Formats: sequence, structure tokens, C-alpha cells
Amino acid sequence: MSRGLDAIFFDIDDTLFSTSAFAGKARRAAIEAMIAAGLRAERDEATRELDEVIAEFSSNYGGHFDKVLDRLGPESTAGHNRAVIVAAGVAAYHETKWREFKVHDDVYEVLKWLATTKLVRGIVSAGITIKQAEKLVRLNVLEFLTPSAIFFTDQVGFSKPNPKLYRRVLQRLALPPNRCLYVGDNPTHDIDPCNAEGWWTARIRRGGRHTDEVGATEPSHDIQDFYQLQEILEAQYEVR
Repeated sequence: MSRGLDAIFFDIDDTLFSTSAFAGKARRAAIEAMIAAGLRAERDEATRELDEVIAEFSSNYGGHFDKVLDRLGPESTAGHNRAVIVAAGVAAYHETKWREFKVHDDVYEVLKWLATTKLVRGIVSAGITIKQAEKLVRLNVLEFLTPSAIFFTDQVGFSKPNPKLYRRVLQRLALPPNRCLYVGDNPTHDIDPCNAEGWWTARIRRGGRHTDEVGATEPSHDIQDFYQLQEILEAQYEVR
């Protein structure tokens, strides 16, 4: 039995691209650059401290590298200008972002295909608005999305996993939940609230940090990549 569909929405992190893998590469590059600029610390020790700082202060904190130097002590920068070491880390992190920031090949191809259909193609993403917007720009997928269907939690006023977030998105677009599908990786923040609101849901398990987590409800679909998503959309929703 086919299901009618008017819109499909996506999470960004670990859904459109591997946030976890990218973050690891960028952090390693930053530590290497800081050591090359004069940081006196073992690579593994500095990396552990950076991981702890991010866990304790969140990824949105603006002083990660300064905090790492605080933890390693003044002897770690002796004879060098501390600001230069921090700047080296920041520069390497952003250079990695420019080089590595891209969607998976299957994501690009399927989004390109979806842009040829009549479906509304949207984003519902949690995080600081400018950071999430920058990700979409850098990922080069804006041309495949419906401009009026891009939502960031800071702008909506509700954050994940509050079901009101997803309710408000559909209110603004005048869409019924039973004709919408959400694709995300987090079972408690993406799948459960959408299920509660009557959406169809697809959970992607590509190896991100939420892959082994369990939610209160089951997704309508489990997928490994976007090619599987396309097969489901064509076979079960008759998307053409």
C-alpha cells in the first residue's frame, strides 16, 4: 500500500554529513598545528584535554584551545607567544573545515533527485543558528532545498526533543503530519518526537554518535544511506 507524501525534512549533523568524523579530523589537525607552532605537549595528552574541554564546555564554546593551554600549564607554552599557538589551532581547524566539509555522495545524488520531484524539501536542525546555516552553505546543498522550509531551533523558539518544534514547522507550512517524513540519526531527538506528532520517520545509521542509542519508539524506516531512502520513497510513497 502506497502512502502519500507532501514533504520530507532532514536533520543536518550525522545525517547529511558525518559530523562526528569531521570533528575528529579537525581537532587532530588543530593539535598538530599547535604543536608545530611551539606547544610542548604529547599529542595524545593534548587531544585528550581538548576532548574533555569540548565535553565539559560544549562544542559551541569559543575558547577551546585557550582552555587546553590552561590545563596543560604555563610550561607548555614557555618561550612562545600563547596567542600564536592558539591561532595555529584555530587556523588548522578551519582549513580542515574548508577541505573536508561535504555531504556523502549518496546524499548529494538523492537530494538532487528529490529536487526534481514536487515534494517540499526542508531542514529542521538544532543548534546555534549561524553555525547550522553555515553548514548548509558549505555543504553546497541549498539549491536542492525549499528555501521556506529551512528551520533552526533558535529561530523557531522550541528545541529538540520538544514535539512542539515539529508541530510549529508544519503549522508554518500548512502541512499535515501524516504526509511528512523526517530523516535523522538521533532516536530520542529526531524519531520519538516526530512519531509522537504523527510523522513518518526514517532513522539513518551510518556510524554517528547516536547509532547504538535506543529510543522509546521505532522509526517507520531504518536506513544505512540515502540510496535506501530513495528506494523507500519510490516503492512505498510513489515519489517520482
